[in-house]
Amino acid sequence: MISTEIEQIEQEIATQSSFVEGLVNEVGKRIVGQKAMVERILIAILADGHVLLEGLPGLAKTLAVKTFSECIDADFARIQFTPDLLPADLIGTMIYRKETGEFVPKLGPLFSNLILADEINRAPAKVQSALLEAMEERQITLGDNTHKLPQPFLVFATQNPIEQEGTYPLPEAQRDRFLLKLKIDYPSYDEERLILDRIGAGKDIPVDKVVTPDKLLAAREIVRKVRVDEKIQRYILDLVFATRHPDKTPGLDNWAPLFEYGASPRASLALLACARCHAFLRHRGYVTPDDIKAVGPDVLRHRIIPSYEAEAEEKTVEDLVKAVFDHVEVP
Repeated sequence: MISTEIEQIEQEIATQSSFVEGLVNEVGKRIVGQKAMVERILIAILADGHVLLEGLPGLAKTLAVKTFSECIDADFARIQFTPDLLPADLIGTMIYRKETGEFVPKLGPLFSNLILADEINRAPAKVQSALLEAMEERQITLGDNTHKLPQPFLVFATQNPIEQEGTYPLPEAQRDRFLLKLKIDYPSYDEERLILDRIGAGKDIPVDKVVTPDKLLAAREIVRKVRVDEKIQRYILDLVFATRHPDKTPGLDNWAPLFEYGASPRASLALLACARCHAFLRHRGYVTPDDIKAVGPDVLRHRIIPSYEAEAEEKTVEDLVKAVFDHVEVP
C-alpha cells in the first residue's frame, strides 16, 4: 500500500519537477560553481521560505537571485540597506492627491516576488522589523488598508561576515524567521578561471524563462505530498531536541556547556520542509536521513547560540551542528 502511494507521488513529481534541470542549467549560464547555493535557493523557493546569505562581496549572491527571478519570470527588487533607511522606503507610504483630496497608497519595493535585502544588518531595528513583519505575515498595512504581498514572495537577505562596524546585527528571534542560512565561499581555481573566460568578456549573458510562478506554486503542492516516515520525523525531533538538551543525548553530554540556546520549533518545521524539497529535486517521493543531513546545517546554524564557554574553547556554531549530527542516532 505504501509503495503504491509512493509510486503515485513519484509519478506526480516526475511531471511537476520536469523544469528543475532546465532551471539549474539556465542559472548555471551566469553562476559558475556555487552549486550548493543554487540548489538551496531553489529549495527555499519550493519551501516558501526566506534565506539569509552570508558571504564576502563579489560571490554572486545578487546575481544568483536576479538570475532566478528572470528564469522564473518573476519580479525582482534589490534594496540596499543603509543606516538612514526608513520603513516607508520598504513598504511604501500614503500620499495626498490634490485633485481628489484623498490619500492614496504608494506601494514600496517589497511588492515584488524576489527581494534582495542587501546588507540587512546595516539598517536600524525599525527597518529590519518592518521587513521581517512582511516576511512573516505576507502583507503590510498602509493607513487603514491591508495589502497582500504577491505570490511567490521571498526575501534573500545578505550579510558581510567581516565588516561589522556600523552594523545592527539581527536579533536571534528575527534570524529564526529565515528558513535557511547559507555560507557562501570562494570558487575553486578552475571555477574562477571559467568566470574569467565567461564573465570577463564583458558581454551580457541572456537567460531564458524556464518556469512560471504558477508552475512553482503547483510544484509546492506536490512537495507537501512527499512521504515522511515516522522514523524520519523522530530523527528530526531527536536532532532539534539534542540542540536544546545536549546533556540528555549519549555522547553529546560533554558538549552541553557549549550550548547556550537550542533550536526552536521552527527548526523542526524547516527541516521537514527542506528535506521534502531535497527529495523532490531528486525526483523521489520519500525522505531519507541523507536528505535531513544535507539540509540540516543550513537550517540549524543560525538557530543555535553558542555559550561564552564555546567562544573560550574556540568552538563555532559549525562545530556544534556537526557534533549534533555525529551523536544523534540515524534511523
